[in-house]
Amino acid sequence: MEVRVANVRKEFDRFPALRDVSLDIRSGELIALLGPSGSGKTTLLRLIAGLERPTTGKIFFGDEDASSKTIQERNVGFVFQHYALFRHMTVADNIGFGLKVRPGATRPSKEEIRGRASELLNLVQLSGLEKRYPAQLSGGQRQRVALARAMAIEPKVLLLDEPFGALDAQVRRELRRWLRDIHDTTGHTTVFVTHDQEEALELADRVVVMSQGQIEQIGTADEVYDTPNSPFVFGFIGESSSLPVRIADGQVWIADRPIGLSAPNHPAGDALLYFRPHDIELLDGCSGCIAGTVVASRRVAGTRRVELEIGGERQRVEIELPVDHIATQKSRIAFRPSRWKLFPVKAPAN
Repeated sequence: MEVRVANVRKEFDRFPALRDVSLDIRSGELIALLGPSGSGKTTLLRLIAGLERPTTGKIFFGDEDASSKTIQERNVGFVFQHYALFRHMTVADNIGFGLKVRPGATRPSKEEIRGRASELLNLVQLSGLEKRYPAQLSGGQRQRVALARAMAIEPKVLLLDEPFGALDAQVRRELRRWLRDIHDTTGHTTVFVTHDQEEALELADRVVVMSQGQIEQIGTADEVYDTPNSPFVFGFIGESSSLPVRIADGQVWIADRPIGLSAPNHPAGDALLYFRPHDIELLDGCSGCIAGTVVASRRVAGTRRVELEIGGERQRVEIELPVDHIATQKSRIAFRPSRWKLFPVKAPAN
């Protein structure tokens, strides 16, 4: 099922939680809505679900305007962060609940509901636990039951709101791989909300990066990580450092000297230089480079992360070095970004 969000605005007490958002979700696609708290990602998910109504704009399921339809009429499956399982019901009864409460004409028989629950338990790798209650399950198992319950109604769209947010890191990693496998098996159009960039980049076919009620960028994991289109996306996806620079004569300058980076297609003026800690080359000394004083050094897995203080403005950046590099306090290190991006500094509005 294709889903199209067309010029949607959503206000709460006149506060705009979403500002003219448009998004096309392809049938069978796994989409991640990624952003910090307050970016509007959960509001967008709830609008797709039918739990909220847009202030302006429309939401289409296929060619049909679903903007005024209820969550039941849209036939979506919804998985919450905190499971929302019925504590007094067994696993099998939880999974079959959505089918049991259907109107009489569309309600399957008890045998069909039991069969569907058994089939889904096998799919989510919980066979044999159908008679247990939620309190007898681990957090990861409960979330699998919640997903099975959402899929039982054969939804047009599967929606997940921070589905692994209540779980510890190891279980999250295991369930991420499992969810991708489930998606590839079932082919549901799936939208999930997360603030965890690693989760979004690993799981999604495309990532929708959101900030302050707007979409900043839509793309594959490689596109949003390697070619971010704004300072926000560069800073939010992965780790990065930035320095204020000046573009003059097709070169990048810090203070009164060029640093060996050519920018022939960038307009002259002030800009921000963004780069990632691992995208640098070390230099023994140079007439055009970035040089800084080590103010902190720490071991990070198989590398050493070093914080440098650059120039008289006391700007700080982080770079990644080989783990055996001798980076002592107050020592000087010269480097140059090997991959980088410039963003013009906008003049303040009058």
